[in-house]
Amino acid sequence: MRNRWHALIAAALCIGGLPQTAGAQAPETHSAQTTAFDRRAGELVDLFNGKIAFADYFAPSFQQAIPEAQFKAMTAGLIAQYGRAIAIEQVISKDGRSGTLQLRFEKGTGSVILDVGADADERVIGLRLTGFQMANDSYDSVAAELAALPGATGFLVAELDGASIRPLAAANTDKQFAVGSTFKLYVLDELAAQIAAGERQWSDVAPLSHPSFSSAGTANWPRNTPVTLQTLANWMISVSDNGATDTLIHLLGRERIEARMRAAGHSDPSRNTPFLTTVEAFALKGNNFADIRPAFIAGDDKAQRKLIEANRGRLVLANVDGVSFIEGPRFIDSLEWFANPNDIARAFIALRARRSTTLMSVLAINNGVGPAASEPWRYLGYKGGSENGVLSMSLLGERKADGKWFVVTTSWNDPKANLDADKMVGLVTRLLALAAK
Repeated sequence: MRNRWHALIAAALCIGGLPQTAGAQAPETHSAQTTAFDRRAGELVDLFNGKIAFADYFAPSFQQAIPEAQFKAMTAGLIAQYGRAIAIEQVISKDGRSGTLQLRFEKGTGSVILDVGADADERVIGLRLTGFQMANDSYDSVAAELAALPGATGFLVAELDGASIRPLAAANTDKQFAVGSTFKLYVLDELAAQIAAGERQWSDVAPLSHPSFSSAGTANWPRNTPVTLQTLANWMISVSDNGATDTLIHLLGRERIEARMRAAGHSDPSRNTPFLTTVEAFALKGNNFADIRPAFIAGDDKAQRKLIEANRGRLVLANVDGVSFIEGPRFIDSLEWFANPNDIARAFIALRARRSTTLMSVLAINNGVGPAASEPWRYLGYKGGSENGVLSMSLLGERKADGKWFVVTTSWNDPKANLDADKMVGLVTRLLALAAK
């Protein structure tokens, strides 16, 4: 339900994007003189191989944001998967302080954004590893790694030709997975449908009427703050804001979103009927609703809808105890939003078919994988979702090379344990890189 979308802050290392292809060995810099950026970039191989002290390389601001133990755990994981760091390539800086480079390992290449501080010691204030490309990668290799993960996984990489889905690689495409906030694609589709029908406009103003738990954009905003529908959509998709989502669900109508989901071709719409708001889902998962949860899970669509209506006054944010965020997975097989990889591909087809520039811009605010990963793509839209035991990442892209459209979607569920989001991001961006070729 929370969308871990990997926004990169100035002093953070984030593993998970996709690099550009490694090229010339010679550094490319803004001048012939050695700059602070050149020097710190040149030390990266030794840093990753443990030959330079953490405190000597990073400024205090970075050390505070990323403790040494956390950094060492990250680098150890990289080396375990990709081998030792061996070289830097494609070093580019316009000001001698900030820039990009490729860090080559024995079995792959990472794309790095590096920022050097202006203090006299010129230590690094920002290091972001935004992506990774495996050497000699293949769909079979990624599929094998996904299949080996604990729990259950499914994925689809497919070319989209109008309404046709042409798979390039896939596994478990007909299995229903908990997908967390990926369900918000259907809310966006219904919003766009009502706008296309002339019932609403993107510029319409509505009150932020339904605050929710874990809202990245609207946390602590006063109830009924006036915002446009486009703003609500931007928040819902780009940062997976739950308050914006629930406001839209109540505004657009639960039943109309359910109908839109069916029209988009969802293969098992009953799994998402009634179409729960985030507050309703969070509440039902928690201990405060242990009295009605068994009946809800056991009920059919009609019984579930009746139960929701009967408990409307209880299923509110004040009664969400947050237990699903501090413990392991909670009822992800029965209290969630569900879709299989083919369903998500069909949802993207429905969204693209609306030919709405605004809709497409909403999907592209946060492409989920960073600038390096998006370089081969003329357009890249994204929606992800996560909860304890649930990870989902889905992308819609137009390839620069030939204008063809593709979908890349992956889901991972494990009802027994929390999941490794960095591993998921790495696998998805590898699939995206393969689709870009």
